Amino acid sequence: MSDERYDVCVLGAGPAGYAAAMRAHDLGRRVLLVERGRVGGAGIHEGALSSKTLWHLANDYATATRVDRGYRARDVEVSYPDVMATVRRAVDEARGSLERQLERLATPNAAGAQVVTARGTARFVDAHAVEVSATDGTVKRYEADHFVVATGSRPRALDGVTVDGRVVVTSDHIEAWDRFPASMVIVGAGVVGCEYAAMFARFGRTKIHLIDRAPRILPFEDDDVAACVARSFEEMGVVIHREAKLVSLRAVDDHVEYVIESPRGTETIVVERALISIGRVPNTGELGLEKAGVTLGRGGCVEATRTVTAAPHIHAVGDTTADIALVNVGELEGRQAAEIACGLEARDIHYEALSAIMFLAPEVASVGLNETQARKGGIPYRAAVLSGRLINRCVAMRSTDGFVKLLASPEPPHRVLGLRVVGPEASSCIQGIAFLIDRGATLDDIDRCVHPHPAITEGVQECARLLLGRSVRKTSVFEEALLRCVEG
Repeated sequence: MSDERYDVCVLGAGPAGYAAAMRAHDLGRRVLLVERGRVGGAGIHEGALSSKTLWHLANDYATATRVDRGYRARDVEVSYPDVMATVRRAVDEARGSLERQLERLATPNAAGAQVVTARGTARFVDAHAVEVSATDGTVKRYEADHFVVATGSRPRALDGVTVDGRVVVTSDHIEAWDRFPASMVIVGAGVVGCEYAAMFARFGRTKIHLIDRAPRILPFEDDDVAACVARSFEEMGVVIHREAKLVSLRAVDDHVEYVIESPRGTETIVVERALISIGRVPNTGELGLEKAGVTLGRGGCVEATRTVTAAPHIHAVGDTTADIALVNVGELEGRQAAEIACGLEARDIHYEALSAIMFLAPEVASVGLNETQARKGGIPYRAAVLSGRLINRCVAMRSTDGFVKLLASPEPPHRVLGLRVVGPEASSCIQGIAFLIDRGATLDDIDRCVHPHPAITEGVQECARLLLGRSVRKTSVFEEALLRCVEG
């Protein structure tokens, strides 16, 4: 017998799990939400919110110390502990709002819906029951008709490298430092590694070394996007080790020694700190999913179709699956899982309209296909690229190093396929395009829409007009506006 029985049991109170619990509550269900750590997961702590707060603070500092805008700030001081205290205040605000809601929802409403929180580590004991072990040693058994596995992920370990949490760290530890290191090597040139490179380079207190196994950073993005970011990094003094193999990395006293092999030969380099950022792995190994009939795939990912696992009453969402590990995707999957569990005909998630922001220098925003994906998938497309130098909002902000690139199908009615924006306020452009892609909209829909002025989104509109042959800026005059017609 269980201590309690629920309609839906959600394992993990990160973005995906929290969203699942709230949607199940909407549908009148009695929900158990199990969390072993802090509510909000990596969506708030040592992850999305905390790192993006740090990114904004780094940009604020970089702007305050510029000398090319008609003003000069003197004696601008920056303290890592004070910066981190600001980050923690942001995190506390976000976590506090989630916890306040859970406190209110613990009381059943008129329909009997409630969300009860259990603190501890959950493990399946059979297909319809979990045991939750609390930190005080107590163990409770809970049964449920449906389960949602949303236990998130953790930084991937690097073979042969010991992470001590102080000298050699992952993103879980970096916020605990007591000062800006004088130098740091970042192992991994994906989104997270490049984001931390941008943050620390913006503060100007840390010499950054970035190890990239590939010929260029951000290998999943188009060449022009990666090149623009790399150029900005190198202008800020970041050293990019391209096509570099890490031979060894170890902490020696209070510094790090690493050895790399690259086309330049073998190098031994000494820095103060090291950040390991080579991806994340799902937190599924200790859940006992095999006792519930759930199949694990490569790397511990749960195999699921539309969130449904091999056990139809158990769903997997967010970072526990092989899908893209993004907060917005996790939330959508969590809500979809709750709806399916509650017997609704849940709408499909249109992953082709997936949007994301990369908090780099400059900012990068994406939605839908890029050229790399289109070519790989054999998808015909045409692409228009407009330089930031021809976008009045970028000119006004004195930040024109970047561009807007729009992809569309080559044949009428020219369906919108994807967008990449590199530059300030890039994220302001993507939601409208995500909606249009989801609805199968065309270039003419973008052209005819009234856009605000001056705004970065006008660059998207001009790209649509370039592809339609009716642009305001003519490619015969402005070489910065590049029109490419490419068949994938």
